Amino acid sequence: MSRNWLGTLLVVMVIVAVGFAGCTSNADQPADGATPTQAEEKTVYIVGIDGEYPPYSYIDSEGNPQGFDVDSIKWIAEQQGFEVEIQPLAWDGIIVALQNGKIDMVYSGMTITEERKEKVSFSLPYWKVNQSVAVYEDSGYTLDDFRNGTLIIGAQRGTTGQFWVEEHLVEIGLMDKDNLKTYDNFPLVAEDLKNQRIDAAIYDKPPMLDAIEGKPLVLVGEIDTGEEYGVAIRKEDTELLETINDGITKLMADPYWEELKETHGMTE
Repeated sequence: MSRNWLGTLLVVMVIVAVGFAGCTSNADQPADGATPTQAEEKTVYIVGIDGEYPPYSYIDSEGNPQGFDVDSIKWIAEQQGFEVEIQPLAWDGIIVALQNGKIDMVYSGMTITEERKEKVSFSLPYWKVNQSVAVYEDSGYTLDDFRNGTLIIGAQRGTTGQFWVEEHLVEIGLMDKDNLKTYDNFPLVAEDLKNQRIDAAIYDKPPMLDAIEGKPLVLVGEIDTGEEYGVAIRKEDTELLETINDGITKLMADPYWEELKETHGMTE
């Protein structure tokens, strides 16, 4: 090996070594050691919904989550600096899913009740609603018939409609417990009512109107339950609860709130 060739090799090695030293410099790294991409990542919260609960939450024909509550949490997420993933779940197991960490919140027209408050924390109320009763249009049944406990009643399992019938009809002896039929979702209730397998159905009024539209079913009245909807969050997630409360407060004060109600047919 000639001396000149050896000298050239040494120069090249020095240049390469300097280049590698530049690659390991911390000059362009964030102070906390994270990469620029990592530093900009936002927290993602998984939001549990009832996927068949229009106008609050539902899955459209293309498989996309839609609804008043879905649009609300998306707006809040953008304002508060986090991201959301919407996850439809069976309603009667949604609180258990929240407690087990499969989702981070339930934002889907959930009524605030004392029983539920023993398991989860609730945001400030953002909506008020009553229960409503529907029957087959030619049945002749009335709200009084419903309240007297003489009908076979259908309700979605795990809803306040089911709880109302149990508390005000079954437990006081007005109605046999076997005359309360519960279902996984309300479209199944509406279908059985249409086919006259049950005499009446109970559900929150706005989604009831959506469920009976175009069917030979009519609303015969409301039950003034004075329910309030809130966002359910694990009891230990106090920081998230504060964030959601702040977001709801901002949303209800923003012109977008009225736009949301108009868009989803929920003007008062």
